[in-house]
Amino acid sequence: MSELEVCQQKIRECEEEIGKGIIGQKSVIRQVMLALLSGGNVLLEGMPGLGKTMLVRTVSQVFLLTFKRIQFTPDLMPSDVTGTNIMVKEEGKSSFRFQKGPVFANLVLADEINRATPKTQSALLEAMQEHTVTVGSESHLLEEPFFVLATQNPIEQEGTYPLPEAQLDRFLFKILVPFPDKEELRGIVGLTESQEPPQIRGLMNGDELLEARRLISKIPVADAVMDYILELVMATHEENPYIREGASPRAAQAMIRASKARAFLEGRLNVSFEDVQTVAFPVLRHRVLLSFDAISEGITEDAVIGKLIEEKGKNLYA
Repeated sequence: MSELEVCQQKIRECEEEIGKGIIGQKSVIRQVMLALLSGGNVLLEGMPGLGKTMLVRTVSQVFLLTFKRIQFTPDLMPSDVTGTNIMVKEEGKSSFRFQKGPVFANLVLADEINRATPKTQSALLEAMQEHTVTVGSESHLLEEPFFVLATQNPIEQEGTYPLPEAQLDRFLFKILVPFPDKEELRGIVGLTESQEPPQIRGLMNGDELLEARRLISKIPVADAVMDYILELVMATHEENPYIREGASPRAAQAMIRASKARAFLEGRLNVSFEDVQTVAFPVLRHRVLLSFDAISEGITEDAVIGKLIEEKGKNLYA
């Protein structure tokens, strides 16, 4: 077996291991895996109690990553996230020493991120984009791999601060976590009532994950597939009664990276049109701003994206 095939097999084992601790939600697990392999951050949107925290914790156990959880509240300060300089007295002298905040971990869960003030939300911006934290005049590098997974409640908007577009654009994916069906709910209840929780094995470490990302980055993208990605992003800027603002160039970059990761997980060495169409939804749904007409008619971001994919797909095999 080649190095790439060995890595593919190990990643699939990791995905199966994560599934042991999470009943159902296979699509959500797959999308989180794609983001992890793409080196991007994730915004999870779903009702409370659907296992979002357990999912992140399980991912950290399988990949042997350090994990920190930050509960975002209106009184949370930026320094509570990034850390701060504290005064230390040694041998009669006083000096400042940097006390690291919870953002200094491989995997950071920003729970209910939209409950914090914009100032505290923005404390994550530099960490998410540059993988550094600046306090005062000093910048501190975050340990790689670094991954932020934020959650928000889709219906409870009282006392929340909607994330600005600039911050939303830093998330590779916005993943919708659906409510489980009856059989999945039965399994969740059975798992929580069990005296012994499932034992999750650590199968990969951070260095191996970074190596997997390096291998994935080498997967080629054919010119026709690249053109299709660019056409999809450009289509969000064409005249459309349901779109107020289109996606940024980051959307094209995210789609390329995520499509390569999906091809890798599917055991292929080339990116297909299907890969692009699959990742287009989590990549674009938080980057496309709907018009008043769309909102008033109850049309969702996914419906608009699906229509764009359908229209652009007509020319693929013409």
